[in-house]
Amino acid sequence: MTETAKKPWMESLKVFLDKRSITMLFLGFSAGLPILLIFSSLSLWLREAGVARSAVTYFSWAALGYSFKFIWAPLVDKLPLPILTKLLGRRRSWLLVSQIAIMISICWMAVTDPASSGLTQMAMAAVLLGFSSATQDVVIDAFRIESAESDLQAILAATYIAGYRLGMIVAGAGSLYIAAYFGTTMENYNHSAWMYTYFIMAAFMLLGVATTLLRPEPKVPLSDTHHSTKDYATFFFLFLIIVACFVSTFVFTDEIVKAAKASLTELFNNKALAGFIVGSIRMLVALGVGIAVALGIGKSGVVNTAMIEEGYIHPVKNFFDRYGKSLAWSLLCLVGLYRISDIVLGVISNVFYQDMGFTKIEIANAVKTFGVFMSILGGFLGGILTTRFGVIKMLWWGAILAAGTNLLFMLLAVTGKSNFMLYSVIAADNLAAGLASAAFVAFLSSLTDVSFTAVQYAIFTSLMTLLPKVLGGYSGGIVDSIGYQGFFIFTTLIGIPVLYIVHVCGKKFDLRDGASENAIYSEED
Repeated sequence: MTETAKKPWMESLKVFLDKRSITMLFLGFSAGLPILLIFSSLSLWLREAGVARSAVTYFSWAALGYSFKFIWAPLVDKLPLPILTKLLGRRRSWLLVSQIAIMISICWMAVTDPASSGLTQMAMAAVLLGFSSATQDVVIDAFRIESAESDLQAILAATYIAGYRLGMIVAGAGSLYIAAYFGTTMENYNHSAWMYTYFIMAAFMLLGVATTLLRPEPKVPLSDTHHSTKDYATFFFLFLIIVACFVSTFVFTDEIVKAAKASLTELFNNKALAGFIVGSIRMLVALGVGIAVALGIGKSGVVNTAMIEEGYIHPVKNFFDRYGKSLAWSLLCLVGLYRISDIVLGVISNVFYQDMGFTKIEIANAVKTFGVFMSILGGFLGGILTTRFGVIKMLWWGAILAAGTNLLFMLLAVTGKSNFMLYSVIAADNLAAGLASAAFVAFLSSLTDVSFTAVQYAIFTSLMTLLPKVLGGYSGGIVDSIGYQGFFIFTTLIGIPVLYIVHVCGKKFDLRDGASENAIYSEED
């Protein structure tokens, strides 16, 4: 394994002032804002509205759009938007559309009251927000990778993560402060307070819209392949058919799933385990149905098969051709498992703090403000250290710290409500998460080929979150079964195999080989 040569400290630091880095700061803010409006802030809202803890964690599945964004990433990569693509370019046009959809989704959530039979509408709005936000992520990731050469990716990743965390501060601590200001509490729930809060969150998305309109399109060579309007329309139709089949499978298997859950719960005497097994099988079946229908339509000749191959087959084939089957599968295992410890824990962390007796304002101060600043510091530290010492070495340390710091939550559960312990745990956990994230984003960026930027990176990040988010959806049930201390030990143990996979990949993977084949063009300001 040959690592990148160390760079002088000042050379590593001055790149943070580059216009491309500043652009990623603002786009990172736009990407970080929606996620907590689906996860922790929404979970607190739902709990105040009287929704059961197990049902609250199920809402994390609304963000599964992040895990399946590879399905529509080829659309984002290939499909031109009428008028907007000519005016703004391929990336910025999709950025603008996704940002507007995010604002609409947040406003929909704002006007929905989960306490008055609005759970179904809230779920639909949350799913739309997850879909729109995941689409924005696809475009921002492609925008970032196409904006700079490989040597700058760790720095761009650090500034992106810093902006992302700032967006999380606004959506996390900011939303809690605002909701509390408008007068909602666990004892005195007030829907209007949350409605005004989410309207304000939608307004903050205008920062991302302004960045999209003001910054230029990355300069990259475009494919010489052009297709007719009919080809693009049928390609989009194929995507809608896949989605419809996926959703229909979930709808029509509802009764079967309920019966299977009841049977397995009785067999294993464990409701959480039964739900996980049945839910996983249900998702695999739904995916299989969608893929089978897509292949059938493709063979029928209704859709231009060349577009399907360009959108779905060529990016995957390119990845395996560049790295070989053995290394490619190892790299995909690393991608799929690297973030599992912190994502699974993160789904229920806010509920844990609430159950420990911390108030909404205490959570906002400690978790959503102090903690996010710690993760920003960790992200900058990770970006600098990755630039100096190389990706693989920092991936190793990031994996150790991300899994190990989960044990500190067990100490907090034993100690009880303690502000000192809370801040100590949050400082360590977020520093570790920030450092690991910066190294991991740089690693994922190095794996992509500029010819398939959006699709390949979407596949990687989808794989990164798929298993953790599916498992995280059952975190409430797991806690009910084994308690918080057992749960935190569990989240630490599932991170241990990652260390071995990093070791295996580090022996085979030369970062420079992956990067040298990706001729990325710098943005011309």
